[in-house]
Amino acid sequence: MSYQSKEIDQALNYIQDHLHDPLTLHRLAKEVSYSPYHFSRIFKERTGLPPLYYVSTMRLQRAKELLLTTDFDVRDIGMEIGQQSLGTFTSRFTKSVGLPPAQFRQSVHSTNNIVHALQQLKKFPMSTPHLQSEDSVSGTISANVPLNGIILVGLFTKALPEGLPEYGTLLDSLGDFSFKNVHPGTYYLMATSISWGIESKQILLPHKTLRTRAPKPIIIKKGERVAHQNLHLHSPRLDDPPILVSLPLLMQSFLTRITRMNQ
Repeated sequence: MSYQSKEIDQALNYIQDHLHDPLTLHRLAKEVSYSPYHFSRIFKERTGLPPLYYVSTMRLQRAKELLLTTDFDVRDIGMEIGQQSLGTFTSRFTKSVGLPPAQFRQSVHSTNNIVHALQQLKKFPMSTPHLQSEDSVSGTISANVPLNGIILVGLFTKALPEGLPEYGTLLDSLGDFSFKNVHPGTYYLMATSISWGIESKQILLPHKTLRTRAPKPIIIKKGERVAHQNLHLHSPRLDDPPILVSLPLLMQSFLTRITRMNQ
């Protein structure tokens, strides 16, 4: 591990331990004895996110935890993560997670039904990539351990799983995936796995699920092909961004799409 990697690890741990405190860029940079400019640059290189945006995402993850593990009022939870306005907290949470705070709290009851419905599918309509076209993103997902569940794969417009992906799908096994008719733009490819039998709260708070992300943004340009993406699922790492989007919401979106296809 390089010296700078150790310093960023120190900053990441500091953020985790001081989420309740006012965290400015100057304060974070001072903690590791870097200038704010240098710290911002290497922090983003490591995590994919600017330092203060990373702090914001970690606080939203904390809000998710409080919604599912306490009976605190939504307003109080917003204040707990530094949002004085209930409206601002609700808007930010909904945009990132895909559901308003109160609805997210209630979704623990419907998650089991969604998982059960997915287990009943006899075939996932996944298209194995063959000839790669100019407007497609194809890849292969591997892991060191067997998979007994599903893999959620998405192309996001930010360097973290926040909000619904621009393109997303589910796999019922390790192997190939493909997104076709992808509009020109810059995307971040990320995936996580859900094992059958996992508790609903662990799906809504996926702190331990295997995950992976492409090391670089994927840029789609008209007339150019994108290289085949090889992703390897791994255990969560310190510098992995939190999975903010509600995974059951992605799963339900997939089920809805399958229902429409079969009608």
